[in-house]
Amino acid sequence: MNDQSPLDEEDPQSKEIMSAIAANVAAGKCILFLGAAVHSPPSDGSQYTYPESDRPWSAGRLCSHLAAKTGFSERFPAEGLGDLKRVAQDYETKYQRGALIQEIKNAVHSHRRPSPILSLLAELDFPLIITTNYDQLFEDALRAAGKRPYVSIYKKNEDGDVITDDYPFDEDPKPQQPFVFKIHGDIIQGPESIVITDEDYIQFVLRMSDKQEFHPVPETIRFHFKKWPTLFIGYSLKDYNLRLLFKTLRWKIDRAGFPLAYSVDMYPDPLVFDVWFQQRRYVNFLVQDVWEFVPKLRDQVQNIKTKTLNGRP
Repeated sequence: MNDQSPLDEEDPQSKEIMSAIAANVAAGKCILFLGAAVHSPPSDGSQYTYPESDRPWSAGRLCSHLAAKTGFSERFPAEGLGDLKRVAQDYETKYQRGALIQEIKNAVHSHRRPSPILSLLAELDFPLIITTNYDQLFEDALRAAGKRPYVSIYKKNEDGDVITDDYPFDEDPKPQQPFVFKIHGDIIQGPESIVITDEDYIQFVLRMSDKQEFHPVPETIRFHFKKWPTLFIGYSLKDYNLRLLFKTLRWKIDRAGFPLAYSVDMYPDPLVFDVWFQQRRYVNFLVQDVWEFVPKLRDQVQNIKTKTLNGRP
């Protein structure tokens, strides 16, 4: 096993990777894969603020809240509260689906506002955004930045004859009219689409094997996922479901032809790093705080655009 470590921001190779990401973003040819950790509070000493009252709940907080209402810990004392899928399944079983959806809405939508980090990301030139977040905060940030996102929401399609909404325009998605795919549902526009319980995830995995015309991921997303680099922000790739999703989207693609992928993660899991970077080169890991990474990315992209406008290389 190679003893190479994930790259921190001072490493020369890390700076080279950062420059490559900025160049792809400036060219409007990078996919943003957005996770829930973009709602985390700023680190100590940050120039930004994001009050707790504005932030959607973390998965851990929602899990504890649901478990307290069902008495999950008392009935399953050996399990702990690390599996939101199972705790949510237990809550749905006891209180029905509508009550679970309302709990999620209260946790991630009601009175929540986009963070400064989301606002900065919304200003950047991402034509394609995939997110597992249930809230609409990034769409709000995009509109506040003067953009017109087209949003597609995952459908459970339990009857097997529903086609996922694809980008409806003749040209490729553009940063000013980006394509946002809510791959785990939307709590407001498609509450029936939410993927949160064990049964939801089973249905989701089954749907990922659907034939081309009924595939749950729009063709536009799948095509560009094979062509453009992907930037993961707000995720830990220790998340089994995220890794499963990533590999499914790249299923049967020659590994030599994979576009580059980058994960901004302050604490990457050593085992995932070894397998996904050292052994298989799926993802480049950048050990950086997202509250520091995103402003630096914004500045580098702006510098590239300024040089381009001035005719400088």
